[in-house]
Amino acid sequence: MSESNPQANRQIARAAGTVMLAFLFSQLTGLAAKIVIWAAFPAGFDLDAFYVANQPSESLLTIMAGGILVSSFIPVFVKYLVKEDRPSAWRLASSTANLILILMTSLAAMEAIFARPIVQYLLGSGFTPEKQSLTIDLLRIQAISIIFFGLSGLLVGILNSHQKFLFSALSPAMYNLGQIFGILFLTPSLGIYGLAWGVVLGSAFSLLIQIPALLRLKGTYTPTFGLHNSSVGEVFRLMAPRMFGAAAVQLMVLVNTLLASHMDPGSVSSLRLGFSLMMIAWAVIAQSIATAAMPTFSTQFAQGKTDELRRTLSATLRGILLLTIPATLGLILLRIPIITLAFQRQEFTAETTRMVAWALLWYTVGLVFHAALEVLVRAYYAMHDTWTPVLIGAAAMLLSIGLSFVFSSLFTRLGWMPLGGLALAVSLSTGLEVGSLFLFMRKRLNGIEGIHLLKGLVCAVLGTLGMSGALMLWVDASTGRGAALTTLVGITLGGSVYVLVLVLLRVQEVSQVILALRRRLFR
Repeated sequence: MSESNPQANRQIARAAGTVMLAFLFSQLTGLAAKIVIWAAFPAGFDLDAFYVANQPSESLLTIMAGGILVSSFIPVFVKYLVKEDRPSAWRLASSTANLILILMTSLAAMEAIFARPIVQYLLGSGFTPEKQSLTIDLLRIQAISIIFFGLSGLLVGILNSHQKFLFSALSPAMYNLGQIFGILFLTPSLGIYGLAWGVVLGSAFSLLIQIPALLRLKGTYTPTFGLHNSSVGEVFRLMAPRMFGAAAVQLMVLVNTLLASHMDPGSVSSLRLGFSLMMIAWAVIAQSIATAAMPTFSTQFAQGKTDELRRTLSATLRGILLLTIPATLGLILLRIPIITLAFQRQEFTAETTRMVAWALLWYTVGLVFHAALEVLVRAYYAMHDTWTPVLIGAAAMLLSIGLSFVFSSLFTRLGWMPLGGLALAVSLSTGLEVGSLFLFMRKRLNGIEGIHLLKGLVCAVLGTLGMSGALMLWVDASTGRGAALTTLVGITLGGSVYVLVLVLLRVQEVSQVILALRRRLFR
């Protein structure tokens, strides 16, 4: 982090460290959930139906925990905290909670009622009638989770506004543990339906784990909808364009799912797993940093400290570059041993590994873009501007839809698996989206300390080149020695080489981490 704004940067760094560890645990539980799911159900009939039915709930988890509600609620809520007007802050929270409960309950009911046409004409039009029937049943069960996710997202916003990150960051882990519970204890008697009920349990757990931390804030609940409260209106005005943007994203996901459902059996689940594996790195790095940074962005904007906001954003983006560039190459080079180690057994064959690795390759190309997007979008929301990122994001998603048709067709003509073209379309459109948002933000803030960012980029690229060379030599030398050895030694070797290069280049972020570790150890 840049020393031009040391206090804010240290605050973000400390919070990001806590959140990163919590997200790492959440992602490990997510990986464990995927392992037990794929061990219980091979790619194909049941798993394709489950993932299609799970798509609305999972999308809402991502949106409500880190998107629509958090991004629209925190900036308004923080304004009251800055003014030390707690009664007004908690009236806003109460009103928002009551409205969200009604909205999410209505949405869940609509999803359950119209599950059949949703599956037949949208999510699973390429499925057989038997597969569609199963998907409809699973969709209706998982609709219940929408209510819990909506309230959980609000609690994330309240806790993060108070710089309380740990339990909200652990919320996704509870969701994953619910799925694991469903696999271990419900699927033996209920089959794939047990996993769907595990999703519902996990969504409830993700809400419940945050309640003790919420109670410690000693806020006051008011049974009101706040229909005449201008701040409630502001939250939902900020939310409206974000919902439009989310609809554009879901349209892109829908088109890709639709196209994948017409490809080889297992394409839907392979595409989903490949994206999920890329998102592990994204969540641990980008979501943790962005989650920690947004309350600081919001406070700086509320206080009118534009210069500090510019420096904080620059330092945050530089940190994203230093972490995601090596993660991108590392994940690409180690993707096959990682997938083999985690999943390949019984029905998860070498062919399935090849399909997932192919999707993961093209998704990982866009990891840096996905990570930078998370930070930039949070900065816009902190400045009460939701329309700019939403309109640019909607345009990018429409471009992604067009590219999905183009690249899947191109990959087919080249003799490549077309699902890789769907992943590449997402990566390329996200890159263009980030570039546009960066240019608009740079103009708005009168610069984003480009030289500082460029130096970070150069250091990250040099370190990654050294890391990649060591990894390629190791992967070649470890052929036939087993996926576990290749993966574990590869991660250790690659990380060590990268850090060593950054130390030699005197990268200030590394020096600060080493200094902080020394202080903690000696303390």
